[in-house]
Amino acid sequence: MSNQTNPPVAEQEQDRNQLRQIRIEKLQQRQAEDNDPFAITKFDVTAKAASIKASYEETEAKFRVEAGDDDEAFQAKLDTLKEQSISIAGRIMSWRDMGRANFIDVHDDTDRIQVYVRSNDVGKDFFKNDFKQWDIGDIVGVKGFVFRTKKGEISIHAQEITMLSKSLLPLPEKWHGLKDQDMRYRQRYLDLIVNPEVKQTFVTRSQILREIRAYLDGIGYLEVETPVLLPLQIAAAARPFVTHHNTLDMDMYLRIETELNLKKLIVGGFDRVYEVGRIFRNEGMDPSHNPEFTTIEMYQAYTDYKGMMDLIEDMYRTLAKKICGKDVIPYQGTDIRLGEPWERLTMVEAVQKYAGVNYYDWETDADARACAKEKGVEVEEGEHATKGHVLLAFFDAFVEEQLIQPTIIYDYPVENSPLAKRKPEEPAFTERFEYFIYAREMGNAFSELNDPVDQRERFVKQVEARRALGDTTGEVDEDFVTALEYGMPPTGGLGLGLDRLVMLLTDSASIRDVLLFPTMRPLPKLGQDASEESEISEA
Repeated sequence: MSNQTNPPVAEQEQDRNQLRQIRIEKLQQRQAEDNDPFAITKFDVTAKAASIKASYEETEAKFRVEAGDDDEAFQAKLDTLKEQSISIAGRIMSWRDMGRANFIDVHDDTDRIQVYVRSNDVGKDFFKNDFKQWDIGDIVGVKGFVFRTKKGEISIHAQEITMLSKSLLPLPEKWHGLKDQDMRYRQRYLDLIVNPEVKQTFVTRSQILREIRAYLDGIGYLEVETPVLLPLQIAAAARPFVTHHNTLDMDMYLRIETELNLKKLIVGGFDRVYEVGRIFRNEGMDPSHNPEFTTIEMYQAYTDYKGMMDLIEDMYRTLAKKICGKDVIPYQGTDIRLGEPWERLTMVEAVQKYAGVNYYDWETDADARACAKEKGVEVEEGEHATKGHVLLAFFDAFVEEQLIQPTIIYDYPVENSPLAKRKPEEPAFTERFEYFIYAREMGNAFSELNDPVDQRERFVKQVEARRALGDTTGEVDEDFVTALEYGMPPTGGLGLGLDRLVMLLTDSASIRDVLLFPTMRPLPKLGQDASEESEISEA
């Protein structure tokens, strides 16, 4: 397959390079005249576009021309208005040339505002020989007063205007903008410039994180930080990234969870702790997975998984009202009812409801495997599959896709819950739950296992299972077992993916839409077949 660039794209790139060269020449001319914008180190900003617009009605009322005002009174009010000078800074995003007066749109980090630049105000020589040579994309500082144009638009009448930074590359064409999704993720800075609505997603993300912290702090939790680099690879299912510490001459692993260290703090006497942690997993990518992502894990002594169910329901309702102003929110065309009591089903109940299969009809593991074969359900463990493995396979095949409204699925088989406490009355199951929204797992919680003997046995079984599959990685975390031997109180623990929560509350379809800089495959190098480097499918 040819990797030649089609002519229209090549022509666009040529035009772009030509425009860049013109802008470089303009910059060099300014620098030769001792007028280098990059030499400016500071500009005092006294107002923001959004606040100017919000407060202008009140300001305007003070200086509005009344019917009885004569010319002298009007001029006095105008002079007073001019004394209310403000200064803003931002990027020029559009330009309307009216001859001796120009209108430019300047965007700061809050909004856009129109600026009126007139030759008589800023100086005729400056206007003609300097200002008129500027370009869309340049960053400017403006000092002036606020007024309303004849068309009713709140604007700034410039008395001084200064170039603060020269844009050497042209912005995407106004009407087409930056539409290529792949390029928007790669050049997020450009995406934020030309698609202002994108910025709001990340403002909301920050607000969500702030409200989560406020919620947890308000009920007595302490925020802590634990190491990102770990000395051993635990025998968990997730694959870590590996690096090497030169001074210690040892491999180290980027963490795949914050759980074990947080539970060590419960052992140490902190009764309620949480961490907002960056997690790294060397695994696949799709609309809801990125190799690095953010979790919030919380652990509370003297409660169980039922207590964590109540906590997560209440926290989501609180977040929805704080962020969205309501507890019924739209997501991808579906109203998600966060305010209603969430449905709670055991995994056995869920499989019976959606697959029509009763776990308790299976007397042996062989019965379970036969049922799976009859229903066309593939079980990865094959002949080694237990009833628990088969139950999990039925859940994946029939249940998860049905869980659109908030649903808690609890009592998971012990086979895939090595850190959860067994149910005393039914030891084949654990006190674990996951909650689902829009057919997507959003968080995971346990009554934490605090029996060090049982914990070590489960770690060993995990390692043995990996060895049986030919995987020699993964070790028992003996230090964590040692911590448990000193005694950990009954504890409820819960972890949630912040990115998926932000997706929900901002109605974003892909995790890449809520990550400022998502992981991307490198662009093809010159001469390389682009088909070999095509982006990972998000089907």
